[in-house]
Amino acid sequence: MARLATLYTKSGCAHCERQRDDLVRRAVAFTEVDVTTHPEVIPELLKLTRGRRVVPVLVEGARIVVAAEGGSEF
Repeated sequence: MARLATLYTKSGCAHCERQRDDLVRRAVAFTEVDVTTHPEVIPELLKLTRGRRVVPVLVEGARIVVAAEGGSEF
C-alpha cells in the first residue's frame, strides 16, 4: 500500500525542493500545497507548526516534520 503525505511549501524555497526530492526518491505519494498560492491553508499549517511561519512542513501519516533541515519563512 502506498504511503500518502502532504508537503507544505512555497516557491523559491531550496529546503522545500530538497524535501520534495527526498519524497520522490523514497517513492512516497504526496500532495504538495504551496502556501503562497493557497493562503487558506495557513491557519491549519500554523496549528501543525505550533505557530511557526515556516516551510517545508511534511505530514506523513501521524508524523509531522517541521523544517527538519532548515526552512523558509512565509
